[in-house]
Amino acid sequence: MNEYCVATYRLFDDAASFDKKAEGIALGLTIGSWTDLPEAKKASMEKHLGRVLSVDVHESDEPGKRYADIAIGYPDVNFSHDIAALLVTVFGKLSMDGRIKLIDLSWSTSFQHAFQGPKFGIEGVRSLLSVHDRPLLMSIFKSVIGHDLDGLREQFYQQALGGVDLIKDDEILFENPLTPIQDRVRTCMEAAKQAQEMTGKSLLYATNLTGPVFKLREQALWAIDAGANALLFNVLGYGYDALHELSADPEIAVPILAHPALAGAMYPSIDQGISAKVLLGKLMRLAGADLVLFPSPYGSVTMPKEDNQGIKAACIDDTLPMKSSFPVPSAGIHPALVPVIVEDFGLDVVVNAGGGVHGHPMGTASGGKAFVQAIDAVMQQVPLEEAAKQHPELQVALERWGKK
Repeated sequence: MNEYCVATYRLFDDAASFDKKAEGIALGLTIGSWTDLPEAKKASMEKHLGRVLSVDVHESDEPGKRYADIAIGYPDVNFSHDIAALLVTVFGKLSMDGRIKLIDLSWSTSFQHAFQGPKFGIEGVRSLLSVHDRPLLMSIFKSVIGHDLDGLREQFYQQALGGVDLIKDDEILFENPLTPIQDRVRTCMEAAKQAQEMTGKSLLYATNLTGPVFKLREQALWAIDAGANALLFNVLGYGYDALHELSADPEIAVPILAHPALAGAMYPSIDQGISAKVLLGKLMRLAGADLVLFPSPYGSVTMPKEDNQGIKAACIDDTLPMKSSFPVPSAGIHPALVPVIVEDFGLDVVVNAGGGVHGHPMGTASGGKAFVQAIDAVMQQVPLEEAAKQHPELQVALERWGKK
């Protein structure tokens, strides 16, 4: 019996017949033609035929215009069980065919079996940090280009003193003579150990995994050998299947953070590209991302809240037979936003800040402490303004970024 992967498109071209357009897509992306086939050939080709599952027509905001949501099933027999093959099948040349957007994607049981999903997931990451009852806190390196190991170490140390749970490299920190990955990891992990003596907290350091695609595994193993306990990966630059190979590798036994670099070229348009929940939610989790970063709805680089919630739902959907991915809304985060983040995302979220930590008037360590204090206040159901009376770091942060 055939199994199908199902793609749902939003078609904005006001077609004379959306049903006819849907049939054209189902045929064009599978066997090409049906009516032109000899009767004797149809029996053998039918298992390869795409099928229109639904066509729902809606009135558009554009006067006199309509759009349609079209769901099409693609037989598994047509493509290999890798994400590249799936995407090229369902949205390869179709992505260039006018005003059409891939808004949802689901896959068959047999396709799912080729992917284990996140190696650690939410609970695994929590277990590594021994933190099970609150949001996690992550800090981001800032101003790393051109810095040597001593400069990197000091910046790392100050972040770690703030009591954060995770620190990640900047996604634009690539291999370079000043901070090669093995030396960078050793230096930062030494700083982490020193800070732990002061804070009593362990942390994960996600070093940026970069370089030629066929050397990524080797690079990852070098980093792990040097002490790396997490990796940052620019997934869309390298491809989902590169993430899958890294995540599935038994020797790469550390969590992987998926960065959304390049996503802005694919999801924001209303009538082209791929929806955020598919691009940064479903496919990242399928490929094995333990944590998924994406623009928050709060800062200067924003994503609509509806898209945020779609990613969150895809990351934690418990109907899928794989571990959940940690949602990590990013950009524009400061301590006053912690109650809003928890309200929008729940406790299984990573509060991720760059400027909100480094830009604290009392310094980077105080920036981290202000976030810790804000998270503690939310967990104790204490208003931030009330908690700030006991914590100068939080008080200064609220004065700097405003009270929400």
